[in-house]
Amino acid sequence: MDVIHSKLDRNNYRLTDQRKAILDVMLENQGSHLSAEEVLWEAKKKFPNIGIATVYRTLEKLANLDILHKSMFEGNKFRYELAEDDKHHHHHVVCLNCGQISEVSGDLLHELESKLEQQGYKIIDHELKFYGYCPACK
Repeated sequence: MDVIHSKLDRNNYRLTDQRKAILDVMLENQGSHLSAEEVLWEAKKKFPNIGIATVYRTLEKLANLDILHKSMFEGNKFRYELAEDDKHHHHHVVCLNCGQISEVSGDLLHELESKLEQQGYKIIDHELKFYGYCPACK
């Protein structure tokens, strides 16, 4: 939480009650990949008058501050999760039946990234998604 507050302070981003409710939802759902609508649903339990526009703006700002990680999944829908400070890579497995999103541990593309950098590219980030069926659905 100290890292989050440090990023907010460094960027002069004031944590209003509505923004705090959104951040609390993300903290309470660490490891989950939430859509803006899911964040809204949970945030309304804490702050009933919060609107979807506030949720979208706050999620985008928190992603721009590297507090959240934003990934696009099914139907061009973005999902958000707390960012990991020590890793820039992000890999997922998405179940085609139930929609469960699981994280893949380890940097599967490290060797490829190194080869690209040897060719003169400056790699900033990468993202990989596998699609299949989870153990429960297969």
